[in-house]
Amino acid sequence: MIDVIICDDHAMIRRGIRDTLTEAVDLRVLAEAGNYGELKEQLRQHPCHVVVLDINLPGRSGLETLSSIRESYPEVKVLIVSMYPEEQYAIKALKLGAFGYLNKADDPAQLIDAVRTVAQGRKFLTPALSELLVTQLSSPVPQAPHDALSDREMQTLLLIAQGKKLSDIADELALSPKTVSVYRARLLEKLHLSSNAELAVYAIRNQLV
Repeated sequence: MIDVIICDDHAMIRRGIRDTLTEAVDLRVLAEAGNYGELKEQLRQHPCHVVVLDINLPGRSGLETLSSIRESYPEVKVLIVSMYPEEQYAIKALKLGAFGYLNKADDPAQLIDAVRTVAQGRKFLTPALSELLVTQLSSPVPQAPHDALSDREMQTLLLIAQGKKLSDIADELALSPKTVSVYRARLLEKLHLSSNAELAVYAIRNQLV
């Protein structure tokens, strides 16, 4: 039996993942969590084989949570299931120790295959991610400015590009408006831009949104 914990800040998404996984007789969902604090407690109470983890979590982000899991529970395999397409976060997640990456728009049947694969200690790569990796390996390109952004900086960039106000971004990421303003300032500095409009144009031109 493969024991799983689901971590996503949306209860409806957790329910959908749970319903999908419980269709397989060899998978068992032990617990759910909506943020890093809850996940940490669930991992303490319920040793598991696989954590199905979202990237866009309130407070500590999914990638930060991934790093913490790898440090504290190295035997636990992490499968990222995110709304963000592969080109934005997948390779970064794999480098941080994730065993697989799925987009929430993918076929639910792939989720069962992915959990089984990572539970065996093998990497799960979708065709899109495999193609992305092959492209990068066969035709390496210079690092883009946004590749140096932190997880939170990238999230802030994507939300600004969607036209959201800093106060709305703060609410969505469970951060203070002051902290979001700091991330925005870092974005402008690192990308050598001067306004939210330029940030949005940058994101569009680089196919980040």
